[in-house]
Amino acid sequence: MEHGRNVYVYAYLPQRAVFRTTPENMLFAMVIYLVILAAIRMVRWKTAQSYREKQLAIQKEYTEQLQLKNEQLYAAVEQADRANAAKTSFLSRMSHDIRTPLNGIIGLLEIDEAHAEDHALIRSNQKKMKVAAKHLLSLINDILQMSKLESGEVILSHEIIDLNQLTRDILTIMEQRAAEAGITLRYEGGFACMEISRVYGSPLHLRQIFLNIYGNCIKYNKSCGRVETAVSCLGIADGRVTYRWVIRDTGIGMSKEFLQHIFTPFSQERSDSTRQGTGLGMAIVKSLIDEMQGTITIESEEGVGSVFTITLPFEIAAAQPQTEQPAPAKAADISGLHLLLVEDNALNAEIAAALLADRGVSVELARDGSEAVRMFREAPAGTYAGIIMDIMMPVMDGLTATRAIRALERADAKTIPIIAMTANAFEEDARKCLDAGMNVHLAKPLCMEELVATLAQLCA
Repeated sequence: MEHGRNVYVYAYLPQRAVFRTTPENMLFAMVIYLVILAAIRMVRWKTAQSYREKQLAIQKEYTEQLQLKNEQLYAAVEQADRANAAKTSFLSRMSHDIRTPLNGIIGLLEIDEAHAEDHALIRSNQKKMKVAAKHLLSLINDILQMSKLESGEVILSHEIIDLNQLTRDILTIMEQRAAEAGITLRYEGGFACMEISRVYGSPLHLRQIFLNIYGNCIKYNKSCGRVETAVSCLGIADGRVTYRWVIRDTGIGMSKEFLQHIFTPFSQERSDSTRQGTGLGMAIVKSLIDEMQGTITIESEEGVGSVFTITLPFEIAAAQPQTEQPAPAKAADISGLHLLLVEDNALNAEIAAALLADRGVSVELARDGSEAVRMFREAPAGTYAGIIMDIMMPVMDGLTATRAIRALERADAKTIPIIAMTANAFEEDARKCLDAGMNVHLAKPLCMEELVATLAQLCA
């Protein structure tokens, strides 16, 4: 036990007996290997197939999105091209429309210079120039109104109006134009056909809607044609009344293709020189009616005429108590007034001073707001009966000048009438003037009768 020894044992077997199970083992291992390899390949194939399907789905989705984006881009480019073409056409028409009356005014001025002794001819030419100037003003107003509507800056007023009286006023304005064009206006039911006529609304914009529609019905009508209007009440509910106007003309009509774009700004179906416009009228009408939560539809047939259907809801106003009619006002007398005129445009200042001088008013001129503040501050109290203030001026604008005058430490600075006379003619412009401390907002071009009445009320 203490001293063992190493023993080697040798077993001798035939070679066949030693490797007897090797082929089975190798075959079994090969089968297992093939099964595992097949399983791995199957998994890899399924993974690859799933990946390819996902890639195909992603590619398909990307292709569809790309196609959709391309279609949207193509539509946007097409729309932009149409808009640019419409604006180019609009600018071309505007150039013609602006140059035509300007050419007439310049030509009439030259005729007046050449026939200075023919007073009857000069008076006749002056009437023609006034018509041309009013046409230019209407073009500018349309462009500004469309710009305000597109930017969402138009604010509808909430005033009590009489729809019957408003209708009478609108048709009175249009009757002269219709008579000149040989068109007959017919209003079914007369001017008192609306039983509930006292409502809340925006009279300026309502007037603009119907003047635009009636203007188109007359402009695009035939000789000895007709424009007929029928009004109906659609119902009364929750303190609101809804009226529908159906305006039918016997004009030249419109194509179905153009009807799809009639509310698009700058669009016109015809551009002949006898019936040109800005292409903004119906776009303005549609935007204003949408703002009033109403609807407008148009049916038309070429050579037959058009039918405009306008539906508008109104909040009903309380009935007005009967009052005695005031006696007619006497003509305003403003002679003897001494005013401070603040105007940076020399020609405008000269015209205003001359027209005021014809009515016995003396004027001192300031070229900008800063000079106006200095002149008022240095003049003794009571020197000026009032101030006529422009808004857009260099150095200091009219709103800043008004605030500076109102802030001066003297009694008349708080009470002196300040009248805004500016080309900024929108309602929000008037509100800014009143907020700055002005008494009244008057829009250019200068309406002398309105200015005289205002001066008589505030300063005389």
